[in-house]
Amino acid sequence: MPVAGCKCSQQARRELLAKPILYFFHDPMCSWCWGYRPVSDRLFRELPDTIRLKKIVGGLAPDSDQPMPPDLREKISAAWERISQMLGTEFNFDFWSECEARRSTYPACRAVLAAGRQGNYDEMIDAIQRAYYLRAMNPSDIETLEVLAAELHLDLESFSIDIRSPEIESNLQEERGFSKRSPIDGFPSLVLEIDGVMSVVTRDYKDHRPSLEHISRLVSGP
Repeated sequence: MPVAGCKCSQQARRELLAKPILYFFHDPMCSWCWGYRPVSDRLFRELPDTIRLKKIVGGLAPDSDQPMPPDLREKISAAWERISQMLGTEFNFDFWSECEARRSTYPACRAVLAAGRQGNYDEMIDAIQRAYYLRAMNPSDIETLEVLAAELHLDLESFSIDIRSPEIESNLQEERGFSKRSPIDGFPSLVLEIDGVMSVVTRDYKDHRPSLEHISRLVSGP
């Protein structure tokens, strides 16, 4: 019986690996990813079982202790305004007066990967986005990320070790490298891989259906 079980497991694994993969390239501190959340959440819920979803953290900005330059603060704040007006996305602009903004998203990316080790990948993305955009908290700070991990009831000791570990750093750099090699134009981006061929998927910030329809066409073939 163990042998039969093993064969079943191997067959299930082969079937899983044979499935087309929808890659979602994102950064937890990307404001357009936050604006896209309602649509992407629905898209992922409605993906057919024949498609495997894999999320990739691309890492927008490296580690930095330097305050964000005024011109960049103005540019990003203006982007928040634009997203809010275009999509109705909620932002707490108190962030810019209450926090010392830094152009550093790698810590947040590591936090997502570290939380993923405890089965809370998506929960950490949500926590970081809500902390950054709604609670005027700074996810560039490790202390903020540890607060969020505690709020998610993660094993805080393991999380604190993992987020600083060479393994998580290596995972982040691998995902950044994969992002750079992939046919994307920034974050968020969708790419469907079928038999090793990567195809950019239509992204609509207001409607998930164009993406679903495009995925269906790509799977069906010419």
